[in-house]
Amino acid sequence: MEPEKGFREESNCSNWDKWLLETCRREREDTGWVGLVHANRVENLWLCSFSFEAYQWVQTTIFTIDEINQNPTLLPNITLGFKIYDTCYLVTRALEGSFWMMTGQDEPIPNYRCNSRTPLAAVIGESQSRVSIPVARLLGIYEYPQISYFSTAPSLSDRTQFPSFFRTIPSDNFQSYGLVRLLLYFGWTWVGLLAGEDEYGVQGSQIVKEEMEKAGVCLAFSETIPLHYSKEKAQRIIDIIKKSSANAIIVFSPEIKWNPVAREVARQNVTGKVWIATESWATASNIFTKENFKILRGTIGFAVRSGKIPGLKEFLHSIHPSKSPDDIFIREFWEEAFVCKWPNPDSNETKPSTKAVKEPSLCTGTERLEDLSSDYSDASNLRGSYNVYNAVYAIAHALHELYSCKPGEGPFSSGTCANILDFTPRQVLHYVKNVRFKNNEGEEIYFDANGDPPAVYDIINWQLTPDGARKYIKVGSTDFSAPKGKDIKIDQSIIEWNEGQTKVPQSACSESCSPGYRKATREGEPICCFDCIRCSEGEITNHTDSVECVKCPDDHWSNEAQDRCIPKSIDFLSYEDPMGATLAAISLFAALITAATLCTFIKYQDTPIVKANNRELSYLLLLALMLCFLCSLIFIGYPMRVTCMLRQVAFGIIFTLSVSCVLAKTFMVIIAFNATNPNSNLRKWIGPKLPIAIVCVGTLLQVIICIVWLSSSPPFPEQNIKSQVAKIIIECNEGSVIAFWCMLGYMGLLAIISFIVAFLARRLPGSFNEAQFITFSMLVFVTVWLGFIPAYLSTRGKYMAAVEIFAILASSAGLLACIFFPKCYIIILKPDMNTKEYLMGKESSSNKKLK
Repeated sequence: MEPEKGFREESNCSNWDKWLLETCRREREDTGWVGLVHANRVENLWLCSFSFEAYQWVQTTIFTIDEINQNPTLLPNITLGFKIYDTCYLVTRALEGSFWMMTGQDEPIPNYRCNSRTPLAAVIGESQSRVSIPVARLLGIYEYPQISYFSTAPSLSDRTQFPSFFRTIPSDNFQSYGLVRLLLYFGWTWVGLLAGEDEYGVQGSQIVKEEMEKAGVCLAFSETIPLHYSKEKAQRIIDIIKKSSANAIIVFSPEIKWNPVAREVARQNVTGKVWIATESWATASNIFTKENFKILRGTIGFAVRSGKIPGLKEFLHSIHPSKSPDDIFIREFWEEAFVCKWPNPDSNETKPSTKAVKEPSLCTGTERLEDLSSDYSDASNLRGSYNVYNAVYAIAHALHELYSCKPGEGPFSSGTCANILDFTPRQVLHYVKNVRFKNNEGEEIYFDANGDPPAVYDIINWQLTPDGARKYIKVGSTDFSAPKGKDIKIDQSIIEWNEGQTKVPQSACSESCSPGYRKATREGEPICCFDCIRCSEGEITNHTDSVECVKCPDDHWSNEAQDRCIPKSIDFLSYEDPMGATLAAISLFAALITAATLCTFIKYQDTPIVKANNRELSYLLLLALMLCFLCSLIFIGYPMRVTCMLRQVAFGIIFTLSVSCVLAKTFMVIIAFNATNPNSNLRKWIGPKLPIAIVCVGTLLQVIICIVWLSSSPPFPEQNIKSQVAKIIIECNEGSVIAFWCMLGYMGLLAIISFIVAFLARRLPGSFNEAQFITFSMLVFVTVWLGFIPAYLSTRGKYMAAVEIFAILASSAGLLACIFFPKCYIIILKPDMNTKEYLMGKESSSNKKLK
């Protein structure tokens, strides 16, 4: 190597220029490292105590720089050096360290750098957002690249405020979105939120609230964990948690602020909650303790994605105070790790370990780090250290690109390149912005326009293993560069919830609404608090928690559960229907009776009772009545265009023919009994001409009405989907309602005229007064059809057709029974009465005289 050509690691990075117990300035060389080694919070006091995790980050930085310096292909002939500064989680110390690195002076002087050696390339750190933000503002002024390995505040992505800030951990923008995706995955819609009172907690929780609102997740409560711990404030938070029905609680707070509250929650035994962790404490061993385990078991949350660093474990185990005598932290680390005390012959000070309960034994140096179980020695699940590793490599690759620049092809003015021995912060910043490489794990490392890396997280679950050990188990992962729907993957079968349960806990203000119900928000309460309202008939919901019921299509209807639409049943009067079959049988039977009556009349056509009152007119009336019975069959069956046109027209014309025959018979009876006087003018009307004229004229007018109806607006079949909600009624639309009622009205007019005429002739002489029977038949006829009108108008579907068929059968049967059954009775059973004298009433008069 030729140190003079590049960054030098003075004395092989083993002799640091100056060490201070609290400010800890290390190795005044080329790459700065600002971080936390001493920090912890106890009650409401800030004390500097040793952090094993932070010390692992320090050693990872040294290991990575050594690895880069030994790589012949990366920065050949260039040696990287570093400076390390311990902030102790204080903004003032972080700013002091940043000035010290930039100026190269023990007493920082802004805008002045006094260092004859190679310039500062970049700064790695800080871990806490609250400290990184002021440091990033300061370094941004001078355009020094800064890469944080653990600061996640969303505001740090603002290039206007922090133009030179980068990080190897995703922004909380992604984590906040991912937390809400996690809530939706498990169906938690009623959630509590605890947020730290710092930039990390305030900004992150605000984004969580916004994403929750977009996703329809409700906030049961939102409380702030104060910067300075207070028992009163902690008790207030715990009281709210106890009273709340929310079982899922997000804690968006740094580990150091959440830890004392978590201990108090455990002390008060607040169980039954699912704690959702952010990356800041998802793998914090000082929170996941035996004392806290009962309440925190089953915790699930996001953790910084883990990675492997080959050789790091061996490097961590290889350090020893004798190998690095100028490392002021290594002796303190040894004391804390092995709970011992180094002999100090130069001082009478005895500083017991903060973790020791009794006076510790002396450290001998023979202790083995391989036997140590702590955050420092655990290299099986590297997260923060993996980010540190990638941050150092990002700077190295940026410098490599700067070093590899060919004159004339450079990115600066006129194609110039930067000098690796004398570059400006802006030049390095250019290459950091565009760095892109694959690390030893094959993972691609780069920064987007906001300085953020690819958003990848592990989803971890706090579990108790069968051997009784407490473990962070990876149960899934998120990659927000993946398509939506594939950005989160969880193996739910390996998750363990509170108290070892495997069933996903519920966290909802109201129970989910089953299919068939919709949500109705309660007035004055969040949208997640609702009542479940049954969908109206004809509406469905086919998934849980539906906001609105969906109306079924016109030809469908909701099933009984109202969770799906089913085709409506088709309703019409069919022959398969019991009612249709019964009416058809009655129609045929009545038609046969009528035919038998006609045959009887034809057989006995020469008898007086048949010959009386125009037997040809009786034949025509019987034929018309038989057709009346048969026309009712047209009303049964699937309505088609032809049947719809025929049914009312055939019914109207045939019934008009029947009533016209009855009217003609009535007139003939009156004329026959009033034309007995030879000089009567009525005798000229005796004969077949008058009844034929009455029948033809009466029927012709109805035929004309029907022709006009069919030519103007004929009946047609239609699907009636409105009359009955769950059925499609196949029926005949009458086309012109006026024509339909004109047809019925004309037929009714003829019937009323026949009734009146027959009623007036009821007292004509004769043993067999046919006028009386016609009166009764017309009374039945008119009564049936007057009752038909309201019944017809109040029914729908097959019942409407059935009502009309019943009216046809009843009125036809009335005519048949009242007019013809008495005659059949005499013809068949009382032939002795079938004489002209009896019919004229003379026989009865003779009998009276004999007596």
